Amino acid sequence: MMGLLGAGCARTRPIASSGIWERLEFTRPQMGVPFRMVVYATNEALAQRAVEQAFARIVDLNRIFSDYDPESEVSRLCHETPVGAEALVSGEMALVIDRSQLLAKASDGAFDITVGPLVNLWRRARRHKELPPPHLLSEARARVGWHHLRVDRRRSMVTFGVADMRLDFGGIAKGYAADEALRVLREHGFPKALVAAAGDVAVGDAPPGQPGWRIDVGGGGAAGSPPPRTALLVNAAIGTSGDAFQFLDIDGVRYSHILDPRNGLGVTNRCQVTVIAKDGLTSDSLGTAVSVLGPAAGLRLIERTRGAAGLIIEARDAGVSELRSRRLKQWLVE
Repeated sequence: MMGLLGAGCARTRPIASSGIWERLEFTRPQMGVPFRMVVYATNEALAQRAVEQAFARIVDLNRIFSDYDPESEVSRLCHETPVGAEALVSGEMALVIDRSQLLAKASDGAFDITVGPLVNLWRRARRHKELPPPHLLSEARARVGWHHLRVDRRRSMVTFGVADMRLDFGGIAKGYAADEALRVLREHGFPKALVAAAGDVAVGDAPPGQPGWRIDVGGGGAAGSPPPRTALLVNAAIGTSGDAFQFLDIDGVRYSHILDPRNGLGVTNRCQVTVIAKDGLTSDSLGTAVSVLGPAAGLRLIERTRGAAGLIIEARDAGVSELRSRRLKQWLVE
């Protein structure tokens, strides 16, 4: 589990522009999860205007990346783009696809935004509590593969290599949205801020008088799990992935909502993965990739990623094991 220590409730008493730092908190549902913003300000009215702009930025990004909205940019891209034809996309989409493809290559396909056809199958499987039929799984897998997707970020052009491809940004878009909301707050004069999208958190400058944002890490909830630690973060991001709340149990096998694009099935390793990185775009997507790869290969990927650190807690029949990356200690308060 992961949470902001000493979060408290949003302030309701009006704040005078006295030069005294006050902590303000705002929460709204966005992208299917609660988005929470914590801002330190000396002027409530100015802070509220900045927060409105930050939430508006998240709404804009949802119109780009949501596969639930038939009018979103990604929905129109997937339904209207012929195989082999270049399609012009927004700068945001070109950036996120480019970063996704780099991680897909680095993870040998464990992270793959072309997984959309499989995601649709597993949404149905979770509703009906049954595995996807083999013939549908095979058909969906034929439309999945990061090597079928090409992006020219400089020109903002995307090309599909097979028919009926469907992109899914569920493993990266929330982290990017947290980054962007934090950027908007900074540009409006509020750098001492935190943006949390469920398990994905991006933080800016430290709160007044503090060395950083104190966020608890670990404590997976399984019997024998070690107690949570405290991470101290400044201008960084942290994300946690796992199947603690979203999974499908069939015939004694627990399938995560996180899918392995390489075989089309929900991940069955019982891991909670926490990744700290320079931005939410990295921590969100890297956590998904590590969840698919499993502890050993996932830890190697974290170690190879510049500036990243990670904690992997795995629940086994024999108990709970824990793996830490080498760089993790620089973030933890022991």
